[in-house]
Amino acid sequence: MGAVLHRAYDWRGPDRLVLVHGFTQTLRSWDGLAGPLADSFQVVRVDLPGHGESAEVDLAFEETAAAIGEAGGTATYVGYSMGGRLCLRLAVDRPDLVRSLVLVGASPGLADEDERAARRAADEALAAEIERSGTAAFLERWLAQPMFSTLEPQQDDLDARLANTSSGLATALRRLGTGGQEPLWDRLGELKMPVLVVAGEDDVRYTEIAAQMAVAIGPNAEVVAVAGAGHAAHLERPRSFSRLLAAFLALHSPTS
Repeated sequence: MGAVLHRAYDWRGPDRLVLVHGFTQTLRSWDGLAGPLADSFQVVRVDLPGHGESAEVDLAFEETAAAIGEAGGTATYVGYSMGGRLCLRLAVDRPDLVRSLVLVGASPGLADEDERAARRAADEALAAEIERSGTAAFLERWLAQPMFSTLEPQQDDLDARLANTSSGLATALRRLGTGGQEPLWDRLGELKMPVLVVAGEDDVRYTEIAAQMAVAIGPNAEVVAVAGAGHAAHLERPRSFSRLLAAFLALHSPTS
């Protein structure tokens, strides 16, 4: 693959853990979780195309999933929202790389073709708005959505988001948005690795999706709703998320 994703490493533990952020974020969004995790894991964080130091990278959805696998290798993959959708794609395409999978506020895409078309149109309108208004104005509107009402971004995370370019975010939305993603509902049963599906308890839409995903995957999937959290459960309730992630990893570590 010609284009590679920018990444950051912490190489202290025996097993590898790859952390993949959501839309408007960067690998800095994981700072609060990556440090403690690095005591036990080789932690790899990536900047998705259009974000952070990968701002100039332009890849399609399936190509981005492959690039994440190239960056992380054989590992447990933890993905949030857009990052979760991409990690799910990687798990379907390259199950040999994904020892276990953790999805936070993620979905397999939209099964209905009309819904996908409507979402593509909405994403295009949003991308045009980003280009027109700039990153700062767009981010203020983005974070004001009800799904983020209980999120208070850390200053470093917010600064990193604000450093994203409007052109990079617009391209990412067009290339990696839910409307342009091939739905994977019919392929969830192919996943044989352990899967943890996480949603914030207050994020009603995604708690329903998480439950549906767990049923479709089968007995190797576990679903958890994080109390007092909305869409970004891992950032809103980092201690709760760290505990459930640690329990899942301890149970499914290849060296345990």
